[in-house]
Amino acid sequence: MTERKPPKVSWASWIEQQIRGAQNRGSFDDLPGAGKPIPGLKEPHDDMAWIAAKLRRENLSIAAILPPSLALAKEVEDLPERLAQEKSEAGVRRVVEDLNDRILKAHRRPQEGPPLRVMAQDVDRRIAEWRAARAT
Repeated sequence: MTERKPPKVSWASWIEQQIRGAQNRGSFDDLPGAGKPIPGLKEPHDDMAWIAAKLRRENLSIAAILPPSLALAKEVEDLPERLAQEKSEAGVRRVVEDLNDRILKAHRRPQEGPPLRVMAQDVDRRIAEWRAARAT
């Protein structure tokens, strides 16, 4: 464990002493990636670059970090592609009813983030669209 910072020593000086001591003891020798370039150092960075990198690393969708109102809007937008993967009307009905349930619960809760502007989906209309897409 590291000793406590002595009184009358600045934090910067104390930290530098800790680093120099670790270097002298060889604590930084043979670290993974030593002598290699830092990955992504030359890539352009914006305020959201770290979020995009985290999503890729964790294999997460954008909906994982969106406020509920935007995540539900994204789900409604992606609903036709999601329903196209279903094999049966029962599966389509289950997906739409689950989404509707989450939309209704979100309308009943206090709002977080932007206003919730999506409404429950017409299950029968979505099934008819699914049937029509499968017929082509």
